[in-house]
Amino acid sequence: MKPVVFAGPSIHGIADEHLSGLDCRAPAARGDILDTVRQGARTIGLIDGLYGDCAAVWHKEILFALSNGIAVFGGASMGALRAAECEAFGMIGIGDIFEAYRDGHRVSDADVAVSHAPGELGYRPLTIALVDAEATLAACGDAITPEEYDKLASAARTLHFTRRTWRAVATNAGLSTATAHLLAAHAISAKRNDATRLLSVLKNEPLPSPAPQSWKLQNTLFFEQLTARQMAVEDAP
Repeated sequence: MKPVVFAGPSIHGIADEHLSGLDCRAPAARGDILDTVRQGARTIGLIDGLYGDCAAVWHKEILFALSNGIAVFGGASMGALRAAECEAFGMIGIGDIFEAYRDGHRVSDADVAVSHAPGELGYRPLTIALVDAEATLAACGDAITPEEYDKLASAARTLHFTRRTWRAVATNAGLSTATAHLLAAHAISAKRNDATRLLSVLKNEPLPSPAPQSWKLQNTLFFEQLTARQMAVEDAP
């Protein structure tokens, strides 16, 4: 079975060659990783996950996969968050964003959050993640003054992720539309870069192996209920 990858907005615009040989699925919600384990996957990559209008991927289902000897990789977005939280149990994190969460340089889930279009439109990002806004500002160099940088960085951090666009960042910083165009022209996506790295890892052989398991999965009533729901869906006519 091909490695399974859950991704959406973080891989928008990535060349098809990076996805060849992989089973690329929609961003993961609660139960999707559990379902993938039941389908027989041996390698899982988590990049993007859903939240807000549905339950996010549970840590427990990641631990369930790991306890069954399945290699689980994460990076870029929801995958970076879960990898930082589950690294001690054997999940393998990939990329700068994962490392920032793991090392405590980032703590807020909202730093990687974006609004995006539905699957029918390829999960196109509609707003800008804070990690991408900060990477772009850092790359602008001499294109903006230190004072403008501080205003733009403050505006980007203040805006809710559902409202963070280049125009909104420039406007909230008290700068012109021309600045918004400048930022868009110099845009860098740290999320896409890390997603590309994760995809590359999954396509290469041999894959990194998780650390030897030194823990035992503890079942819970909630996890049993999730498993029962998943099995009921599978058995439905």
